[in-house]
Amino acid sequence: MTTGEPAKKEYLVALVGNPNSGKTTVFNALTGTRQHTGNYPGVTVEKKEGFYRADGRTLRIVDLPGTYSLTAYSTEELVARHFIFDTRPDVVVDVLDASNLERNLYLAVQLIEMQAPLVLAFNMSDLARQRGLQFDLDQLSVLLGAAIVPLVASKKEGISQLIEKIIQRAETPTISPVRIQYGRVIDEEIEKLQGVLPSDNPLVARYSSGWVALKLLEGDPEILKGFASGEVRAVLEKSRRRLETLFKDSPDVLIADRRYGFIYGDCQETTKQTAESRHDISDKIDAVLTHPYLGLPIFAGLMYLVFYLTFTVAAYPQGWLESFFALLARTVDQYWPDSVLSVFKSLVLDGAISGVGGVVMFLPNILLLFLGIAFLEDSGYMARAAFIMDRIMHRIGLHGKSFIPMLIGFGCSVPAIMATRILENRRSRLATMLVIPLMSCGARITIYALLIPAFFPERLRGPIMWLIYLIGIGLAIVCVRLLRSTLLKGETIPFVMELPPYRLPTARGLLIHMWDRGWIYLKKAGTVILALSVILWAATSYPKPPAGSVTGSPQEQRSGELQYSVAGRIGKGIEPILRPLGFDWRIGTALIGATMAKEVFVSQMAIVYSLGSDDMEKLRGHLQEDYTPLQGFCVMLFCLISSPCIATTVITRRESGSWKWALLQFSGLTALAYLATLIVYQTGRLLIGLF
Repeated sequence: MTTGEPAKKEYLVALVGNPNSGKTTVFNALTGTRQHTGNYPGVTVEKKEGFYRADGRTLRIVDLPGTYSLTAYSTEELVARHFIFDTRPDVVVDVLDASNLERNLYLAVQLIEMQAPLVLAFNMSDLARQRGLQFDLDQLSVLLGAAIVPLVASKKEGISQLIEKIIQRAETPTISPVRIQYGRVIDEEIEKLQGVLPSDNPLVARYSSGWVALKLLEGDPEILKGFASGEVRAVLEKSRRRLETLFKDSPDVLIADRRYGFIYGDCQETTKQTAESRHDISDKIDAVLTHPYLGLPIFAGLMYLVFYLTFTVAAYPQGWLESFFALLARTVDQYWPDSVLSVFKSLVLDGAISGVGGVVMFLPNILLLFLGIAFLEDSGYMARAAFIMDRIMHRIGLHGKSFIPMLIGFGCSVPAIMATRILENRRSRLATMLVIPLMSCGARITIYALLIPAFFPERLRGPIMWLIYLIGIGLAIVCVRLLRSTLLKGETIPFVMELPPYRLPTARGLLIHMWDRGWIYLKKAGTVILALSVILWAATSYPKPPAGSVTGSPQEQRSGELQYSVAGRIGKGIEPILRPLGFDWRIGTALIGATMAKEVFVSQMAIVYSLGSDDMEKLRGHLQEDYTPLQGFCVMLFCLISSPCIATTVITRRESGSWKWALLQFSGLTALAYLATLIVYQTGRLLIGLF
């Protein structure tokens, strides 16, 4: 920057790093709540952006997908690579786990090859010190050609220094003098390829000739597609044959070896081990939590605790929300005369407030569930849960890594299905994708939170919810086994997964995770649920029966009007099909709405009984009068297993690439739900009759 030139007001910062390096923690520490989430154009990879503002400067920070390398073997790797090359960020911050430096530096070396404007964030520096590691950061910075900042992001230590280095790097752009040496022979072949690359080739224009030549020699799939034939391809084949003849190995392996050699040499010069390697606290904890016999019961106990707290703690804020919507409904009813636009008054009270309020009331349950899952994720335990489950998953044709998307499914099926991209094997990915809806998502909690207190005493509420979740997991295992032995036959690939060190999650990070998920739920309540509530209100209100044809008490009149409506007629039409399950036309009507979004079941039942969002206790009272605990349990069972929401079906089609799998998921789960509920209800009736 020349003297007197005004500083650029906004800088684009790309945040990269290995999974479990603490990249998200760094992102949250930098941006706080000033962030938003979306998807990258054309792909289902999540895109997170946030802002940091200080001293008249704005840092627009993009959190790129976690990845170990920048090859073209996964969508995440391509997204990160394309962003760096195409968007040309002012600074690329690579977040590394300082306690496992050699492995983490592999990504940094690839960024050096790309000549990215690099700043290295040595996160978890406290853990590195505990393990007796000391770094000569000044020397290492020279060797790597990048500024290095030690961090403990969970405590926000070093964040201010990181910001200073980012701004300094952005305002004094320079090209790193560091060049990776691959050995004389490999360097010669790179130069040969570079010499025949046409300057007008789109890939050469997009990247650089040297980098393209390197990737060609490595066998990068995306780069190879740009040179299917011609002189470049001929020279490439000759170079690859020469290297394989001389070194008895493929060029990509040779290049990776040279990168690791560069890393090893740098670490040897700049790293000192001040204490003997020994088992740290993570190893001691793992000896218990991943024990062959104790691991699974401990995992089950932790999940039970999360579900128990979801009910007990949430009762208090749930009551506050109920009081708020009660006050809102009373206020509207009091100040809106019945003689003025009575139809719209009914729409507002019985459609909007009742529908949306009935769903928003369960927000505390959703937030607490997400908080519990976020704690297990951020602490490092979720990776152990996958390891524990590998013994079971392997027997059914999957491995422990498949359990990670399933765990995410406890929050929402949509991101869980997107998370199946971590699975390399397509058959394993499809099998996991198809059964994820059996992991009881947050939307179903609204149904459980309504029905469990209505039919079961307080001492049984936690165990009943735990049982519902266990049924979903058990059915998922059975279904996967069936799929892997029929439609999706194939070998199970070995389980390989890094176990991160245990960390104490920060309150800030947990709250951000919880609010992100909760906000998605609220947006859904304010858009999809509102629209569906209005549609269902109209379907339950119209057409009106002829004047004087419905008599009796107000409740009897409303019941008669409901049966005459579109929804009532549909419910009556499907009642014979549902009766063997213990369901009547009212439950059938609510299940129709739940097909669009599971949360709608609650609001629809409130509409069926002509109750507002503030009348959940009254609704539970009506349910107790009209149904038995067995019927209540069967409703939860059916909602657990049956077809997922429309959004899940759509994302399954996108991720699988075919409507065939999406429709199989929709129809197969609905059929399974009917069969399972039929067996449980009829068996339950038989047993109750015997005793």
